[in-house]
Amino acid sequence: MALFLGVLLGCASPDTLESASANLPAESEAIQIRWWKNFHDPLLADLISQALKANSNIHSAQAALQEARALRDVKLANTRPQLTLSGSAQRSTADNTPASISFRSGMDASWEIDVFGAQQSAVANSEASLVAATANLRDVQLSMTAEVALAYIQLRGLQAQRVIALNNLASQSETLQITQWRAQAGLVTSLEVEQAQTAVSQTAAQIPNLESNLAIARHSLAVLTGQNPKELDAQLLEQRPIPLVAATVVDVIPADSLRQRADVRAAEARITAALAAVDAADAARKPSFKLGGSVGLTALTLAGLGNGAAMATQILGSVSIPVLDGGAAKAQVRVQQAALLQTRATYQNTLLTALKEVEDAVITLHNDRTRLGHLQQAANAAQNAALLAQNRYSSGLVDFQTVLQTQRTLLSAQDSLASLQADLSSDHVRLVKAMGGDWP
Repeated sequence: MALFLGVLLGCASPDTLESASANLPAESEAIQIRWWKNFHDPLLADLISQALKANSNIHSAQAALQEARALRDVKLANTRPQLTLSGSAQRSTADNTPASISFRSGMDASWEIDVFGAQQSAVANSEASLVAATANLRDVQLSMTAEVALAYIQLRGLQAQRVIALNNLASQSETLQITQWRAQAGLVTSLEVEQAQTAVSQTAAQIPNLESNLAIARHSLAVLTGQNPKELDAQLLEQRPIPLVAATVVDVIPADSLRQRADVRAAEARITAALAAVDAADAARKPSFKLGGSVGLTALTLAGLGNGAAMATQILGSVSIPVLDGGAAKAQVRVQQAALLQTRATYQNTLLTALKEVEDAVITLHNDRTRLGHLQQAANAAQNAALLAQNRYSSGLVDFQTVLQTQRTLLSAQDSLASLQADLSSDHVRLVKAMGGDWP
């Protein structure tokens, strides 16, 4: 990850920072984060699609993006010539004279020449706000898709744990029956029967809790997709495997991919805005130039405006030069320069935080993969041991304590394996979220 730091911290320099607006994604590109397709689960993809359409937070972020784009257009319009059409009618009277009416139409034009870039700096500032709004929309979308995926993975993990509990309950019930037969034959005591009954009851007690958690997970997914809590029950009651991602998907992560994170893009945009603010403050100390003019027609009747009207033309050029302000303009430049330094420091801290989150997610994912191999071996061995112990117990070759211990070990190993499989998929979701979306 040292490469991450070197590549990205270099972007913090005002001399090398690309204009954030140059990389501004189109609105349709803001939903590029279709990372969930790596799970190859059509139902998960469908649920995420529903959530993206129904979520109110996404609608709010989309509206904020439209507002930022409109504000940018307002600033951009100020850099262009302005033209105004006007018309008026005037009635005047005086003592002993009849009333007179005159009509006037005209056209006024003005243009402030942006010699020192003050207006372009304002446009750059609004562009930075637009980039930040776009990044916020991506972040809201990413958070929503991740939340749906995590809830779905939890649901499938709970279903797997329920199947494991039911299978173990069936095996323990069979052992209980065998123990009762052996007790009737005088081969074991009532102690073994009570122990077998305890194991059955403890496993059976887990199932209602799993059912409750499953219902909660279904309700959560329904609400996330904008539906009533029980509306997805028919779709989600069916048992399906935990969605998994191939290990090769996250083997290599390009360093520049971290720039797609919303907080990193917003921090870049804030640097662009701070640079623009410095330029604007500096431009305010320099002369400003403005051209203006008007063309007008005056006549005694409306028809006369088109024939024989008097024409008046006016052209005006003005210049405004700051002369004495007690040093306020220079102080304002220093204010914006200090704000730029703060923004750069915040940007570097944002990068370090992002790097930490990615590093944490990568390490967790790697270690959980290693654990998965060991737990898979443990679960297979526990299943074999439990089967052998039950067969030998039926033949009277081992005592009941051996059977009881192997069954407990099997339940624990299988439950841990199912839980880790769900954790592994959740690790991938968290890595995607830390990265700010998918990567090549």
